[in-house]
Order: sequence, then structure tokens, then C-alpha cells
Amino acid sequence: MKNKNTEKQKKPFYKKIWVWIVAIIVVGIAVSASSSNDNDNDSKDKTSKSSSPSSSSSSSSSSKSGLKATAQQKAALNSAKTYSDSMHMSKQGIYDQLTSDDGDKFSAADAQYAVDNLKADYNKNALESAETYQKEENLSVADIKEQLTSNDGEKFTESEAQYAIDHLSK
Repeated sequence: MKNKNTEKQKKPFYKKIWVWIVAIIVVGIAVSASSSNDNDNDSKDKTSKSSSPSSSSSSSSSSKSGLKATAQQKAALNSAKTYSDSMHMSKQGIYDQLTSDDGDKFSAADAQYAVDNLKADYNKNALESAETYQKEENLSVADIKEQLTSNDGEKFTESEAQYAIDHLSK
């Protein structure tokens, strides 16, 4: 018969791997929430416009002091930032993706908040898209401009598309 002293002793809880995994997850969430709060403070007093996203070329919105963004507005804004930064989408394209039944399914108001508060350079996004069409699709300048402005394409404004065309490498 074994003595209790000779039995394998349990590790202290802080030496167990699952404790460290949980701790890392908690710290990650805290850091994420902290950086999210920093971004929220920048747009704390901003609210959405009631017009369509293409009606304004500015990415700022009117302010109403005391109003905070809802969780859905913050989520829509984060998605919009991803679409702008990684996919180089137009303002209208982002709005459509956010509200699409095949996309993010945000409400129109939440999507409008996102595009109104997104700090994006749509000229740069148009140029990035144009360069991709030029390099990967071998499209002519006229076809690139058509793709950039088409309602079935990228949905950039005429001026954003013209900026892209003017700055394409020759």
C-alpha cells in the first residue's frame, strides 16, 4: 500500500498550462478593449448622417455632444476599417458590404455611422484597386476607370477614379 506522501503531488494552480492560456486570453481581451476605447474616444461625439454614404466626400460627421457609439456602430466601424485597409474599397462599396444580406447585415443606420466616421483615403483606395486591375487583369485605362466607377464594380466616385487613373504608373 502506498503512503500518501509518496503519491504524486498536484502542481500548484499557477504552474498549470490552462491557467496561463486563460491569463493570456484575458490580457489579450483587455488590451483589445483598451485600444478600442482609445479609438472610440476619437469619435465619441460623432453621430451618423441620414443621407446616403456617397452624398458626402468627407469622412467626418456632424457632432451631437453626449452621444456615444453603440456596440453595433463600433462593430460596423471596425469592419469598415478592415474593408478599407485590406480590400481598398470605396465608401459606397463599404456601405453596401456592411448592409448586404450576403455581407455583414448591419442596419443602414449602423453602416452609415461607420462610413461617416471612417478615416479613409478613398483616392488612395481607388489607386490601389486601379493598380491591381492594371497588374493582375491587364486592363486598359478606360476599362479600369469603368470598373472603378461602375455600380456593378467598385463604386468609386468619378473624381476618385480620375485620381487613380492620373496616378497609375505608365
